[in-house]
Amino acid sequence: MADLPLAMLAELTHRCPLMCPYCSNPQELTAREAELTTQQWADVFRQAATLGVLQLHLSGGEPASRRDLLDLVIAAREAGLYTNLITSGIGLTEARLEALDKAGLDHIQLSVQGVNADIADRIGGYKGGFDRKMHVAEHIARFGFPLTLNAVMHRDNIDDLPATIAMAERLGARRIEIACVQFQGWALANRARLQPTRAQVERAKAVVRDAIHNTAGWLVIDFVPPDYYSDFPKACMSGWGTTGLNVTPDGTVLPCHAAQTIPHLSFESVKDWPLAEIWHDSAAFNAYRGTDWLPPLCQSCDRRDVDFGGCRCQAMAILGDASAPDPVCRKTPGRAVLDTLLTEETGQDAAYIYRRP
Repeated sequence: MADLPLAMLAELTHRCPLMCPYCSNPQELTAREAELTTQQWADVFRQAATLGVLQLHLSGGEPASRRDLLDLVIAAREAGLYTNLITSGIGLTEARLEALDKAGLDHIQLSVQGVNADIADRIGGYKGGFDRKMHVAEHIARFGFPLTLNAVMHRDNIDDLPATIAMAERLGARRIEIACVQFQGWALANRARLQPTRAQVERAKAVVRDAIHNTAGWLVIDFVPPDYYSDFPKACMSGWGTTGLNVTPDGTVLPCHAAQTIPHLSFESVKDWPLAEIWHDSAAFNAYRGTDWLPPLCQSCDRRDVDFGGCRCQAMAILGDASAPDPVCRKTPGRAVLDTLLTEETGQDAAYIYRRP
C-alpha cells in the first residue's frame, strides 16, 4: 500500500495574463472549455481530504483567471484543507482579496519575475505587471495574509538575488522560495537562454548562505539550486507517488507537474476514476514508485533510498529514457551527456520563446 499524499497541486486553469518563458505549464495548454467545473473541483477537494491530503495549493496558469475562485476556496475550506493560493497577483483586486480573506484562505504565494518594472515586465511579457503586483502585495499585507514570495531565478535575474531577498523583507513576506528554473514545459524550450553560468550559481549560493544567517528567526529562505550543476540528484517530489499529486485543469491526475512528458505512461482522470484509486492502483503512479524499478547501477548505490534515482522527467528530457538514472548523477554515464549540453548551451543569447495560448 502506498503512503498517503500530504499535498495536492490543483492547476485550476492554464489561462494567465503573463507569458513567462520559464513557465512549467505544458506547451500544449488546456483550453478554458476543457477545465473542470466548480462542482467537479469541489468533489476533487473532498476526495483529496478523504485520501489524506492536508495542504491544497491552488495554482495555474493564474488561478485568479477563474471567476469562481472564491467558490473554490470555500469548497476547499469546507473539505478541511489548508489553502495556499499561488498567484502572479494579476486579477486580484482589493475586493477579491477581502472576500478570500473572509472565506478563510490561509496563505498566498506571490510570484515575482524581477526586482523592478524593467526586468519583471520584460520577463513576464506584461507591461505594467510589476507595478500591479506591488499594489496587490500592499493589499495582501493589509489583510494580514501570510505571504511567501516565489522568485524563479535564471541567467537574466539571478545576479539580482540580494535585491530580491530585500524585496521579500520590504513586502513583509514570512518566507521566500528562491527556485532556480527547472527545465520542463516552456522553460525547456528556453533552456539555452535561461541557463545560468556556474559562476552565477556559486555566487547565488554564497548570497543565500549569508541571507539565511542574517534573517534567521523572521524570514524563512528555501533555496532550490539548479539541478544541472549538482553532483547528485534530489529526491524529486520526495519520491514518485509518495507525498503529493497534481490535478491538471481538465482533471488528469499526475505524480508531478511534468509527468505527461513521459510518452509511455497513460494518466487517469478524476472524471473517470476516484482519486484514491488513481493514487493507489493506477499503472502510472506505480510505474516509478519505490525502488524496485531502479536499474542495477542505482540498486547498488548508497544513495538509492536518498534520491530514488532522481527525476524521471529530467531523465526523459535529457536522455530520452525515463527509466534511466537522473543524468545529474556523477556516478552515471548520463552525466557526460548533461555536461556536453551545458557546454553547448550556456551563454547563448537566443530570444525568449514566450508562453502563449
